[in-house]
Amino acid sequence: MTIGDVIKKYRKNKGMTQEEMAVRLGVTAPAVNKWERGNTLPDVALLAPIARLLGITTDELLSFKDDLTDEEISQYLLKIQKDLESKDFHDIFLSVKEKVEEYPNCEKLIWQAAVILDAKRMTIELPSQDKYDKVIFGWYERCLLSEDERIRNQAADSLFHAFIRQEDYEKAAQYLDYFSLENPDRKRKEALVNSKTGKRTEAYRAYEELIFSAYQHIQMTLNDLRILYMEDDDHEMARKLVEVSSSAASTFEMGKYNEICFGLDVAAWEKDIEWTAQLMQEILDSIGTISAFTKSKLYQHMALKTVDSNFSASLKRELLKSLEDESFNYMQGNEDWEKLKSDVY
Repeated sequence: MTIGDVIKKYRKNKGMTQEEMAVRLGVTAPAVNKWERGNTLPDVALLAPIARLLGITTDELLSFKDDLTDEEISQYLLKIQKDLESKDFHDIFLSVKEKVEEYPNCEKLIWQAAVILDAKRMTIELPSQDKYDKVIFGWYERCLLSEDERIRNQAADSLFHAFIRQEDYEKAAQYLDYFSLENPDRKRKEALVNSKTGKRTEAYRAYEELIFSAYQHIQMTLNDLRILYMEDDDHEMARKLVEVSSSAASTFEMGKYNEICFGLDVAAWEKDIEWTAQLMQEILDSIGTISAFTKSKLYQHMALKTVDSNFSASLKRELLKSLEDESFNYMQGNEDWEKLKSDVY
């Protein structure tokens, strides 16, 4: 519905003639007639007075609609993607622009339509890219004001990468503030900007820190999952997760100690005498490698503290003392275990 259609509809609902409306607004009757026929548009300064006179909001006057359902958005975007395969990009762009103007408050529509058009135009040659930038980037900027964090982050991500492609790294960096300091994606983006602006050392260090923290997160998650399977008495999956944890430690070059320490809880839970004795011996023998990752080239730009010999010796003493724990009562009398215990005294 055009603005002229809206004026005509609500004017008639109010029982006003074009002449009466013109008098109330201080314009001529032919001016009202031209609005309703779509020949001209009201002056911007008249929009609020017209809306008040007709008893509607300015959004209703401009045919703005609040939102579309998720299903309606999905169906529309599917149609746009299909049309882009065979129809002229500019024509589709204009039709989407009209849709956005019809639903200017529908953030999901605006964000996803911008993403689709943005992605498509990168695959084809288009004249006057700037005119598309202005509109598409404007849609992203609008989404930065969304109350939905996901939409804000996605819009900021799109703008960040758009300016990275344009090699405007200073502008790209401005969108980092839309990501929380705890968000690993922010650090990754900072590293990318640093790598493009001559700060290579900072970029290397940031990437290495991301790898290191990702490993820690992976191991904590695997540990929690392993405990859950143990609570459900699933021995196969508990052992499987020990293998995965060990493989992860090896892949991330954490050292021998960190590769073998994960199985001890499961061995004790299963009361597996042979496995427990083997693991404890290997753990004690490899304590010196507990900080081997500090020498890995994967983390060569990080300032990692090595574990001193006093800590290693203290840890070994604690492990040897643990041989007497009740949790290892099932090991009493085992020859290998008793030999390990003799080292305590």
